[in-house]
Amino acid sequence: MSDPIRIMLVDDHAVLRSGVRLLLEREEGFEPVGEAESAEAALRALPRLQPDVVVIDIEMPGIGGLEGATRIKERQPGVRILVLSMHDQANDVRKAFDAGADGYLLKAAADEDLIRAIRAVAAGERYVHPSLGAALAAPAERNGPLDELTSREREVLRLLALGHTNQEIAERLVVSVRTVESHRAHVMTKLRVSTRAGLVRTALHAGLLTEDD
Repeated sequence: MSDPIRIMLVDDHAVLRSGVRLLLEREEGFEPVGEAESAEAALRALPRLQPDVVVIDIEMPGIGGLEGATRIKERQPGVRILVLSMHDQANDVRKAFDAGADGYLLKAAADEDLIRAIRAVAAGERYVHPSLGAALAAPAERNGPLDELTSREREVLRLLALGHTNQEIAERLVVSVRTVESHRAHVMTKLRVSTRAGLVRTALHAGLLTEDD
């Protein structure tokens, strides 16, 4: 027999976590290994729990599920992430996948859909709830040059525009310098700029820098 799928639940609503955990405990081949009420708590528990799949909400206090998904992937790239959310807009789904999610499921979905989604992402597949298929098939709305960037890439761009070095950004975001360099390369490619001055101009024009900055 293969090892059970180790699952961590991340949601700020204890009742929802308890309900999902009971469902998973009844399913053969599933092993809920822990819960967290925020993305920050999940990141602290990640090394200890070593989940195969993290089921995470988007709207939570603190850094939230999207930023949490990005950081989880940075720290443990092999972990699969399933977003369980109330939001059913195509742009929300796209942002989740940009942040590192492997699957997206609506909270209103049936229990069997959750089981199916977890098995799919654990097997290395990408899962999107069927009701979202038509919305995702429509072209994405683009309102500016930053729309193609993930939330982490936007933050790296902002810090670069403020004059921080790669080392300083790595320390601030608690990631490796190599990760920052990768984000920086992706930002420059997506924005079609080749210099820091170009990055600063783009950040200013897009309103990414505030007066406080």
